[in-house]
Amino acid sequence: MKNASKRQYILTLIVSFVAIVVLSLCTIMTFYKKSVNDTLALAAETVKQEQEYMNSYLNRAVDAVEVTKITVEHMMREGRPEQDILNFLTNESDYYLQDIDAAFTGVYGFINGEYLDGIGWVPDDDYVPQERAWYKAAVAADGQPTLGQPYIDAQTGDILMSVSQLLYDGVSVISLDVTLDQIQAETENIKLNGQGYAFVCDKSGLVITHLDKKDVGQDYTQGEMSALMKGITDNDGEPFQAVVDDKKVTVFSCSIVDEWYVVMVITNEKLYHGIRNLIGYDIGVGIVLYIIIVFFCTRSKNSTDAIMSQLDETNNELTDLNNMVMQAFAKTIDAKDKYTKGHSVRVARYSRELVKRMGGTIREQDEIYQIALLHDMGKIRIPDNIINKPGRLTDEEFSMIKLHCVNGYHILKNINAFPELAVGAKYHHERYDGTGYPSGLKGENIPRCARIIAVADSYDAMTSNRSYRYALPQKIVRDEMEKGKGSQFDPDIAEVMLSMIDEDEDYNMRQVEKMVSNILVVDDEKINIRLIENICKNEPLYKVIAAESGKQAIDIVGNQQIDLVLLDIEMPDMDGFQTLEEIRKITDVPVIFVTAYKDYKLIERARQMGVEDYITKPFLPIVFLETLYGVIG
Repeated sequence: MKNASKRQYILTLIVSFVAIVVLSLCTIMTFYKKSVNDTLALAAETVKQEQEYMNSYLNRAVDAVEVTKITVEHMMREGRPEQDILNFLTNESDYYLQDIDAAFTGVYGFINGEYLDGIGWVPDDDYVPQERAWYKAAVAADGQPTLGQPYIDAQTGDILMSVSQLLYDGVSVISLDVTLDQIQAETENIKLNGQGYAFVCDKSGLVITHLDKKDVGQDYTQGEMSALMKGITDNDGEPFQAVVDDKKVTVFSCSIVDEWYVVMVITNEKLYHGIRNLIGYDIGVGIVLYIIIVFFCTRSKNSTDAIMSQLDETNNELTDLNNMVMQAFAKTIDAKDKYTKGHSVRVARYSRELVKRMGGTIREQDEIYQIALLHDMGKIRIPDNIINKPGRLTDEEFSMIKLHCVNGYHILKNINAFPELAVGAKYHHERYDGTGYPSGLKGENIPRCARIIAVADSYDAMTSNRSYRYALPQKIVRDEMEKGKGSQFDPDIAEVMLSMIDEDEDYNMRQVEKMVSNILVVDDEKINIRLIENICKNEPLYKVIAAESGKQAIDIVGNQQIDLVLLDIEMPDMDGFQTLEEIRKITDVPVIFVTAYKDYKLIERARQMGVEDYITKPFLPIVFLETLYGVIG
């Protein structure tokens, strides 16, 4: 019996040991595969981030050339003399160098048969621009901006690259020299956990920048690196294995502006060194730790659950805060227009419904809502007298209105985590037929989010109140939407909006707020009432109704539609607090105290009773009006 028990004990130990070994091996194998995949993904993401940075950096130069090209072509069409064009290039060169990027060293070109240089360089007599690489590259690109092959400046020793573009006459070329020192510096910093090296090359195999500057200018299609270069072109951005200096390496690459590659090379030994060490360590201590892990697992789970619950709560709070901030931005934008309050929220709501009906996910619906919420961000820089002009805008005023697209783009463009905010702001006034602004984009070349917002924005413009009219009848709105299919609007998106209109039998999709708000002023001193009436006389959206006592105010509130109550505190028979209590029994209309009392305790008491704001006498008219608008719009 004793021997049988011992055998059972030993068998249990053996079975337990085997089970632990099998479990450990399975865990280690799974961990190894995941770690390898994570390491490869992290390395690929590192290169991807550098690609995005370099794309952005080089595209700035491309944008600069395109902007300069537009002005030069305009001057050429006007027949302006070469000296005017040279002066412009000189000013542009100085502007780019001083205000945009010190790497933009100068603008020059071959224009109307003459070589013009914005930094004043005068070439030798035998200098023929048409034979230069920058000129040939621009001609070969046939009107598209192109990056020239990098070269070393003979005077400064800097690595330079020309961004060139052929002009409309098919002969003239404009070009911008850009130093690649920043790209070189960025290349030197590309590593994975301090391991590996990086270089940038063009598609011909010419090394443009390299951690080891001695390799700059080398042709990687020749010699040992030729196999690596072939792998870069053949694998189209996917990591692959190669042999360099008799060592196995993993190569990660991404295309830059479709003309260059950014490449990171890491030996497999260094890439997986940490993983292999960790696996060896796990095998050594796995069995010992297994028992401890089981013991602490439950306790850890309880702690983890508590932490995750707190994180979820925090995340919800951050989401709510983000939504409130976005709503505050939207309210700030809409505050510019006295007549169409709530415009941004309505456009966001319509845009979300459009995406929903087109099969968009919840996340896509939320994203378009936020993009549409800030589509008019640029209006905060448009003068109020233009935004709220009651009559027809002049051409100059309409040009100012058009600027809101560009303004909004530049306000939002640095929100890198959500780039489509800026995209929606810039392009929501593009037309499907290409006659919109600011860029004249056409058809599906217009970003999808902007095409969606364009439909929602135009719909709300027709169904919102204006200084000169109320919301249009639903049939007219539908006819205009039908008429705009394929010309102003993406026909597919417009069709979805038409189905929404057809389902809206009660015409609920429109601005329902009244054009004029009734403001009840309650004050026992007539002079104060007359003062407020005088302040509001030029505000067509506000109608002032007077009450000289709390009792009279209660009667008016009970019998008329009141949108805001301005209530004095010190009054005979019934003070402001007592009047407020009685009003609250009838309606929850917003209330603002207007009083000479300057006591924070009274302000706090008013706040606790739900008073929207507290204005102390004497007050500035502009402060008074802003308070009114902040409460009722």
